[in-house]
Amino acid sequence: MKGAVRAGIVLLGLVGLGPPARTQAQDPVPTGERAAPVVTSLTLFAGTSEGLWRSADWGGSWSRVVGGPGTAPLESLGAARAVLPLGPQVWVGGEGGLYLSDDFGVTWKRLFPGVAVDAVLTSRYPQADPTVFLGTPGGLLLSQDGGLTFRPTLLKVAVTRLDWPGPALVVATGGGVTISEDGGGVFRGRGQGLPEGVVEAMAVSSFFGVDPVLFAGGAFGVYRSSDGGRTWKATRYKGGTVFDLQWLGPFLYAAGDSGVQRSDDVGETWVPLSEGLGRQSVRRLMFPLAPAAGLEAFVGTDGGVFRTVDGGQKWQRAGLDGKDVRVLATFPPPAPATGKRRK
Repeated sequence: MKGAVRAGIVLLGLVGLGPPARTQAQDPVPTGERAAPVVTSLTLFAGTSEGLWRSADWGGSWSRVVGGPGTAPLESLGAARAVLPLGPQVWVGGEGGLYLSDDFGVTWKRLFPGVAVDAVLTSRYPQADPTVFLGTPGGLLLSQDGGLTFRPTLLKVAVTRLDWPGPALVVATGGGVTISEDGGGVFRGRGQGLPEGVVEAMAVSSFFGVDPVLFAGGAFGVYRSSDGGRTWKATRYKGGTVFDLQWLGPFLYAAGDSGVQRSDDVGETWVPLSEGLGRQSVRRLMFPLAPAAGLEAFVGTDGGVFRTVDGGQKWQRAGLDGKDVRVLATFPPPAPATGKRRK
């Protein structure tokens, strides 16, 4: 993980971005002309077995997103499995297919019905490159027209996670991790040393082209590859099934059945960070400002959303109590006006 360590991190400890958690509202999100302006810096999305939820006040309250007049209803979405907010565009995948909003999640259109979608990934420069990848239980699908049409690729196994550090496309599947050097044309094998089983989580080096380090997580724990997935070695993670992996500077975070754990030595040692989570199984971990800065994080668990403002030392409830939250997302922070780091 040399590249990630060289990147470093500035821990700012942003503790004032939102109000403390309150009892969540469960009214549908207003749409059309009745919709209130969207404040993206306070907006969170959560995917549950019931569908898509949105908070407009940083987890203080939540409303079910259902669509409305002049927009595709989201009732047929089913369980929401993937959410990708990019500027005004919000991509949502679920049991009922793929949906897209062009106005920060207020109104919706259905792009790809009939096929369950577990992962959505667009180009880093969607205005110049309209490529969209979909991970489905039947394989990887590719669109080259911004999601209007999709075609199958040569990858025919279930796809759970996607990352595109460029030019390599890194794909977590039901049978390992596979990589395409040509953007989805040809895929190589899953490598040696990684146990059989579904890869639920993946963390890829930001400098993958020159420092091809990646981690994979699942029922087998956490494994590390330093050669682009050709060979794998087990880390010393001991915490049951892993559902999410996130890098934040030199730290690697794992979320799973045992809560949240952190390693600062590429998996040799792990520190539990689960005070306040109780016995919740953590499905998704999100640092809203990663990889730029911040000690604030949210997790989606089998019992709702939790929030920390101190890097995981303590967690408090942030709504959707009792719901099985499988995915969390928020809008990326705006780029600074200059090349200087924001203070």
